[in-house]
Amino acid sequence: MGNGFGEKLRAERLERGLTQAELGKGLYSPSYISLLETGRREPTADIIEELARRLELAPKALEAWSQPISLSDAEYVLAGLYARQAWDLRDYPLAASHAAAAAQIALEGKNTSAWWNMTYMQAEALIKQGDWQGCQRIMEHLLEHPMAQESAGLGVRARQMLAAVHQGQGQLTEAVRHAQAAVDLSAHLPQGSTLIVGAHRALIGALAESGRLDEAWALCQAMNTQLEGTSMSQLAGEVAWVVGNVAFMRHDYPEGIRNHERAAKLLSPANDIELWARFNKASAAVRLSSGIVEPETLAAIERAELALSIVGGNNVDRLEVAFIRARWLYLTGDITAAIAKLREIHHEREDLATHTSGEVSLLLGKSLKAAGESDEAVDFLSQAQKEFTSAGAADRVQQVMDTLLEIRLAQQRAAAAQAS
Repeated sequence: MGNGFGEKLRAERLERGLTQAELGKGLYSPSYISLLETGRREPTADIIEELARRLELAPKALEAWSQPISLSDAEYVLAGLYARQAWDLRDYPLAASHAAAAAQIALEGKNTSAWWNMTYMQAEALIKQGDWQGCQRIMEHLLEHPMAQESAGLGVRARQMLAAVHQGQGQLTEAVRHAQAAVDLSAHLPQGSTLIVGAHRALIGALAESGRLDEAWALCQAMNTQLEGTSMSQLAGEVAWVVGNVAFMRHDYPEGIRNHERAAKLLSPANDIELWARFNKASAAVRLSSGIVEPETLAAIERAELALSIVGGNNVDRLEVAFIRARWLYLTGDITAAIAKLREIHHEREDLATHTSGEVSLLLGKSLKAAGESDEAVDFLSQAQKEFTSAGAADRVQQVMDTLLEIRLAQQRAAAAQAS
């Protein structure tokens, strides 16, 4: 068989972010997976089929695995390696370029499975750059491909990515639709698959952003069931993070704090500093949204700012972290500083998702109201109402309307007092 199988196995495993232990869990040791990848052990037909199942490969991919590695395969592996190196260095434009090159090599070599995976990686690199529409075009194409129809795993990955793309653009109804489709497809995957957990996370996030908190919480319980018995601390940490988010949004603060504290212990900056940065940003944001102003909240903000300064990040990341700091200033009573920072963020709001832009407009309106600038506050609150309506966030629309009503009643009382 040569080393063709091993090279392809390693490439498929790395493209899914799996360790050798995770791929072989319960059946094959990490050392045995290593022997397969280096060509020092020949796999049987049963082993090939089992590993392909665990990698959620389309059935057609099995045909190519027993063939010796060709020149085009070698070129593909090299291009894929360059793409992963660029990804690890967080050079996402270069990663997208190398992934596209690897995908083209795979396409010319009629290696459909490799083409699909590297095109998916290209889309991931685009989303890291905030290129939502570019990512969406690629993912819609991948979703329509026969491979995504034949393989439940690939279908789940495509739907989950599309849910993230729509949520990032504030299109929450579409985000829920794709995430629900991912969850439905995941029912066909083996129990314990990380893709099942990922699909549930996507749907929970989209439902929670849409204000459908009871549905999101019910799914949290289902996701915890899926995770029972796992030894993957990072995955467990990500689940605790999501469950905590929803608990905070449901005003169950003890449960939210408990889950976020657990996530903080399980997620390590040494393993994935970018993930650690996103967690601290999200933890600070959800605590502030719940009105929790305490030293741990400020510590999370500072950790997020520090991690962002290390990993870089795009303009969206910078604006979101700045918005969290602005919310802290507002809640701690530094209204003047909050208004100044919010005006800066609002000036660049077109880079943000629609619902996030709505949050900026809402907080700026509230800050101006607190500063006694009611007329200008109404302008920003009216803008927030339009943005939340466009995003399908009905609960936030109601909050804006309540704030507008408070201002108008205060204005009416002031006018009546002057008239008398």
